[in-house]
Amino acid sequence: MNKSILLAGVGGQGTVLASKLIAQAAIDLGFPARTAETIGMAQRGGCVVSHVRIGEAHSPLIPKGKADIIIGFEPAEAVRCLPYLKEEGVVVTTKKAIKPVTASLSGSSYDGTEMIDYLTRNQEKLVVVDGEKICAACGSAKVLNIALLGAACAAGALGIPRKSFQKAIESRLPQKFVTMNLKALELGAQEVK
Repeated sequence: MNKSILLAGVGGQGTVLASKLIAQAAIDLGFPARTAETIGMAQRGGCVVSHVRIGEAHSPLIPKGKADIIIGFEPAEAVRCLPYLKEEGVVVTTKKAIKPVTASLSGSSYDGTEMIDYLTRNQEKLVVVDGEKICAACGSAKVLNIALLGAACAAGALGIPRKSFQKAIESRLPQKFVTMNLKALELGAQEVK
């Protein structure tokens, strides 16, 4: 199996953890996996992009036009990374926008609606997850990353069964957070129609 997975979000959303869980699940299945992150002003809400390459790859970084899937933790970040997506690639993203500092300072409005509209018009294979609803059901905003993994898994875009993600969550996360994250994985998968 060869898969190139690009995860794009902002600091604090768990983008890097999600990439590590994908790599762990792939390795547990016997596939080589490499990860790399580009973390700008992540601690200040800046963009975070994680690359995951499963199978044979000469570099951990995904070239433009080669990603099988983009998992967007924020709609504008998903749009920004579209040049990396293959023509037949899949986009999984959340409805909830995170207003950038520049929009806050300038007083401009941004709620992500226009980004979701753009993706809907321009992306044939699109899964939009109601991340707020899932986070509320799980009792934590910190499970969005796992909900998006569940949706990506259910969309068939990762090539990794959900059971492998359950195992990776159980082995990599502190025990007190396992049940909540397994619920988020399931609820994310349920978002795929």
